[in-house]
Amino acid sequence: MVKQNNSTSAQLNTVVPDDKNINNIAQYLKDAQPGHKRSIPPLEQWHPKHCGKMDLVIKANGEWWHEGQLIKRQSMIDLFSTVLWKEDGKFYLKTPVEQIEIEVEDEPLLVNSVEQIQLDGLKYIQLSTTTQDVVIVDQEHPIFMREFDGELRPYVHVRFGINALIQRASFFHLIEMGQLMENQQGESILLLKSGNFNLQLGT
Repeated sequence: MVKQNNSTSAQLNTVVPDDKNINNIAQYLKDAQPGHKRSIPPLEQWHPKHCGKMDLVIKANGEWWHEGQLIKRQSMIDLFSTVLWKEDGKFYLKTPVEQIEIEVEDEPLLVNSVEQIQLDGLKYIQLSTTTQDVVIVDQEHPIFMREFDGELRPYVHVRFGINALIQRASFFHLIEMGQLMENQQGESILLLKSGNFNLQLGT
C-alpha cells in the first residue's frame, strides 16, 4: 500500500511565492556562473522536488512577464534561460533543489541571427538566439516547421526538448542560403544543407 501525502499533492497545484523563488533562482545563477561567463548547467543530472508554479509567462513573441510586469533586463532573461527545462510537455525553471513550473505560450527561445560557418572544409548553418545560445544545425539540432495559432512557423531544436522560434528576418536569411523549389503538389519547398545534413522545409 502506498501512502499519499495530501499536503504535498496540494502544494504542487499551489502558486508559490514568486519573489522568494525568483530571487532564489537568480542568486543561485549568479553564484554558479563562473566569472560572469554564461554556461548551461547539467540540468539532466539534477532531480529536484517540484515546487509548484510561478507567475512567469514567456509570450509567443519572446517577451518574459513576471506577475503581470514585463521583464526588461536582458541580463536576467539570459540567466533564467540557462535553467529552462521541459518535462511531460510542461516548462520549468530548474535548479539542484527546486523545479518550478512556468507558462510558455509557444517556445521560450528566439533565433535572431543566422550565418554560415566553415568546419573541416564543410559549410554549416549556425543560429544564435536572443539569449546567447549558439546552435549548429545538424541531426540533433534540426530546423522544422510547425503550426502555431494558425501560422506555419520555423523552429530549431536547442536542448532538453526545448526549441527556438526562428524570427522572420532570420528565416528570410535562411531562404537566401538555400534553394526554393516546388514539389509535385505545387507546394514551395526550401532545401537547406548544413555540413552533410540535408533539410527540406515546407513553406
